Amino acid sequence: MNNETIRHMAIFTLKHPVNSAETAAFLKAGEDILSAIPVVRNFEVLRQVSAKCEYDFGFSMEFDNQEAYEAYNNHPSHQAFVRERWDTEVAGFQEIDFVK
Repeated sequence: MNNETIRHMAIFTLKHPVNSAETAAFLKAGEDILSAIPVVRNFEVLRQVSAKCEYDFGFSMEFDNQEAYEAYNNHPSHQAFVRERWDTEVAGFQEIDFVK
């Protein structure tokens, strides 16, 4: 099993206006729900400031290894967030995974 730390980043744009209450609620829910999953480390909510990128926000988190990353992907809280919020409120996204 690979023991390298994985940095997972999901960068995205929401269907809601950037400064709306709906956007704030989505970002808060994402942070509250996803950071509570035991294998998630160093969760951050990020706001894009570069004109070179089409996405507005990012969620960044780390996992101790591939097994922890897979546990996160399969965790019921993650799957529920994706199904109930991500799939309905995200207009576009890209996921990036780095090892360090």
